[in-house]
Amino acid sequence: MHPLAQAVQEACPDAVLAVSEALGELTLSIAREAVRPVCQALYARFDFDHITDVTAVDLTHEVPRFEVVYHFYSISKNQRIRIKTRVPEDDASIDSICDLWKGANFLERETYDMMGIQFNGHPDLRRILMTEDYDEGFPLRKDFPVEGRGWRDRFDFPISPAQEGGS
Repeated sequence: MHPLAQAVQEACPDAVLAVSEALGELTLSIAREAVRPVCQALYARFDFDHITDVTAVDLTHEVPRFEVVYHFYSISKNQRIRIKTRVPEDDASIDSICDLWKGANFLERETYDMMGIQFNGHPDLRRILMTEDYDEGFPLRKDFPVEGRGWRDRFDFPISPAQEGGS
């Protein structure tokens, strides 16, 4: 087992569900309830001082449906780690880590806005890319129609002369 994965496992027993390594990058799949303790350990004990990304994947036909993915970087150690956890569709929520990495604020808001994942304890969880009154759903979910929902379904497109039978 990778030394960092083993150290995280020792710091947070029963948190790590799976470990993989590809192209020199470590990925830990962890239990949803272990996100805060694992992230606290990464920040305080393992010197991961930079959050690179927070995103989500829609695994439509799997249960749990969503996978929240975090990417962290340790500047002093020049080391990266990816943390993945699954959240079910009927309770698409996970604890916020904004208090550990200030940069997580906008990343969590974007993940909420595009995928509908709620971040418990987030100081300002509201849409960041879509308008605040956008009520058509979450555009990056796989069940979101390509053409959109709502008013777009009733939009009358102009008819070209060729469609009217003209020249």
